[in-house]
Amino acid sequence: MFTVLLTVGLLMGVYIVLVQTLFRRSRCRGKAPMSGRTVVITGGNTGIGKSTALHLARRGARVILACRNREKAESAIGDIKQVTGSTDVLYMKLDLASLKSVRSFAENFLKTESRLDLLINNAGLVADGRTEDGFGVQFGVNHLGHFLLTCLLLERLKEGGGGRVVTLSSIAHRWGNIDFEALVANKDLGTGKYSWQFFQAYCSSKLCNVLFTYELAKRLAGTNVTCYCLHPGIVRTGLSRHVSLWQMIFIEPISRLLFLDPDTGAQTTLHCALQEGIEPLSGRYFSCCSMQEVGAYARDDAVARKLWEVSERLCGLS
Repeated sequence: MFTVLLTVGLLMGVYIVLVQTLFRRSRCRGKAPMSGRTVVITGGNTGIGKSTALHLARRGARVILACRNREKAESAIGDIKQVTGSTDVLYMKLDLASLKSVRSFAENFLKTESRLDLLINNAGLVADGRTEDGFGVQFGVNHLGHFLLTCLLLERLKEGGGGRVVTLSSIAHRWGNIDFEALVANKDLGTGKYSWQFFQAYCSSKLCNVLFTYELAKRLAGTNVTCYCLHPGIVRTGLSRHVSLWQMIFIEPISRLLFLDPDTGAQTTLHCALQEGIEPLSGRYFSCCSMQEVGAYARDDAVARKLWEVSERLCGLS
């Protein structure tokens, strides 16, 4: 009996520690006005993106869901309109696994929308495979598609009165690494078919998000546009829908017990989007609605600059 009680006590202790650390909750306190402002959210039809869209629509923003699947996007729009009463939420097609689609989205947006105040690079996945252009899908979707999208929309952001770029990274960036020779040769951040190998590539794609934001802030110096990246928390979303069945069987019970819900997971995104006075922190990394320090590699000037230059070449921007 004592052994059982001891085991239960230890498990409860571990649970409490995890809830207070790795799975800690936070709440956005930002109150920046959004009425009359235009927001683009990639992957805004589900999970964190949908919760973010709902909050911003409730505050009066014009919200554009940039998604691959029209049916899912229109379903999400219906939900958001019903909850918020907003009539200013719309869908525009964007497939981040296709550079052609990214260019088409940007061209369409610039023709039809007169302003852009907030770009939220939210979409992401954990998966194996290749994009339409032959890039590793995690590198192509999580980093390269967003890199091109941001570059194509920057001028419109600068035309407003203080635009922001918010990019969802992950705590997983800590385990990332970028082998530039392999990246150029293989158009991917990792090779191999085992689960741990494409998870390593995922971590590296999230490191790309941090380095991209760090370099972008330097290039935006002197403008009215700022940028931030963040870890949303470990959230119960469709991010891992491409993993194998046995992994899902393992992940699902843990996710129901510990993972954050999408609304809670959206809070740091909202903080970076709405919190006034964080402009001097442009280029920095946030978690739990506060700035967090990153490792030396994730703020290495030479690595960040090289990633930008390589990304420009791979996108056809240089």
